[in-house]
Amino acid sequence: MIKTRIKKIFSEALIKSKLDLNGLTVIPQNNENFGDYSTSISLQLAKVEKANPMILAEKIAKNIPTDDLVEKVEVIKPGFINVWIAKKQLLKNLTKIDNKYGNSTLAKREKVIVEYSSPNIAKPFTIGHLRSTIIGDAIANILEATGAKVYRDNHLGDWGTQFGKLIYAIKTWGNENEIKDADNPVRILVDLYVRFHKEAEINPQLNDEGRMWFKKLEEGDAEARRLWTQSIEWSWNEFDRLYKKLGIKTEKFENNGRGYGESYFEDKMSPIIDELKKKEILTESKGAFLVFFPNDKYPPLMLIKQDGATLYATRDLATDAFRLNRYGKNVKIINEVGAEQSLYFQQLYETEVLAGWLKREKRVHIKHGMYRFKDSKMSTRKGNTIWLEDVLKEATNRAIKLGKLENIKVSEVIGVGALKWNDLKKSSHLDIVFDWEDVLNMQGNSGPYIQYTYVRCRSVLNKVDKYDFTTEIEETVNLNNDELVLIRSLLKYPETVLEAAKAYAPNYLCTYLYDLSQKYNLFYQKNPILKAEDTEQKNLRLKITLAVSNVLQHGLNLLGIKTVKKM
Repeated sequence: MIKTRIKKIFSEALIKSKLDLNGLTVIPQNNENFGDYSTSISLQLAKVEKANPMILAEKIAKNIPTDDLVEKVEVIKPGFINVWIAKKQLLKNLTKIDNKYGNSTLAKREKVIVEYSSPNIAKPFTIGHLRSTIIGDAIANILEATGAKVYRDNHLGDWGTQFGKLIYAIKTWGNENEIKDADNPVRILVDLYVRFHKEAEINPQLNDEGRMWFKKLEEGDAEARRLWTQSIEWSWNEFDRLYKKLGIKTEKFENNGRGYGESYFEDKMSPIIDELKKKEILTESKGAFLVFFPNDKYPPLMLIKQDGATLYATRDLATDAFRLNRYGKNVKIINEVGAEQSLYFQQLYETEVLAGWLKREKRVHIKHGMYRFKDSKMSTRKGNTIWLEDVLKEATNRAIKLGKLENIKVSEVIGVGALKWNDLKKSSHLDIVFDWEDVLNMQGNSGPYIQYTYVRCRSVLNKVDKYDFTTEIEETVNLNNDELVLIRSLLKYPETVLEAAKAYAPNYLCTYLYDLSQKYNLFYQKNPILKAEDTEQKNLRLKITLAVSNVLQHGLNLLGIKTVKKM
């Protein structure tokens, strides 16, 4: 990676200048007037050395050789050192940009579990689940691109007292054949669950019936197990359909594509409770058992209620213990869950650290913000529940109107891509103001704009009969500023992928792809490609176009966004 090589050059220059290497950072430049990479190390060293940062910068710059890699070195106030990559290197890199450009093996020793999506059985797959599904999938893809071994887990909510209530509702008011034949069985299950609660307000004894059926479920009662299992299958009918529309490859999830739901760990909690008691991490208080954190770092975390019942946290600890045993103590666990659960995950992680299971840096909570809707109709639809299926239909219909498209599949790709881009283009912890006009904008920072730029590239390339794109461009070729800007930008794509992986930040990738698309569209408008002045210039511009299309497709794929042939 070029950035690594540049950092090594700066390091060697610092050694030759007899200056400290600690704190050296190299930053890629987006403004071509300031080169390709720069460092502010002289500003940091000036405080220690009690010297003028400009003098230090000049001293370091003199020890940076200009060769096949570095074309020019420049020092600018108040002490930045900028370097330009040599033209020969830029052209050589251009020829290497294939459909795998951006992949690396730099993280090949890392093992990572990414837990995401995690809808609840017999409950609606809502717009709220969309964020976790989209962000988690993109992070998993990006980590894989850096060579990490990634395990994807869909931690389904498939256990708890609510299933006793649902079973009672199905047996009392439900029609199993009607549910089975329904286009969306989950909607019927939700209605039955809501009816249970309404009836229980009139007749509170129904809650006892719900608890009784859940007790039967826990004890393995055949009828309770049958209806519980059937509810899971009915729910997966919807999940599979929605995941397919979203382009989520469920076969990548652990445990035969369905992940390890909460129910899988129901019989695995007792050993965890025993271990925490032996280590004096779990303390009894008024009949319940809680984790009290040293110096009251966090509020206590309850694991066993007064009636002996376990909680979500108990199952989560059993889940992580299972993961560490199955995948190794060195595995990193990432939970993509809403920001509102921040305190809970801090408590959970601290408990695991206290138990000596793993180091704190091996646990990561990727927090996502809330959806806020500009369209009041959307925000009030179905009460407080916005079904994901409704949003996907709306996206597809709007995509049809946007491009006057007759192909439903293409419309779905554009609509879903627009939804995903709208989510991923910002830092995940931020709330999203959902505005359809912004989501499907063909000119601004949107999914359709990036997809259209890719289509534009392929349209140019499809008009070329035969051309060997592997031939190198001669160093003598003239590069205008538009071409040079694009080639310099393409050089930095692999390190952008790496930075996105390190920060678990798909938005880094979005920012890069949007910037690249803008630069290419400007280049396209100003520079004839197929009708270039001479063959050498035409070949150069075709190579640039191919490289841009490869990078756009690769980047969109990492974000979970498909490309289309025509728009």
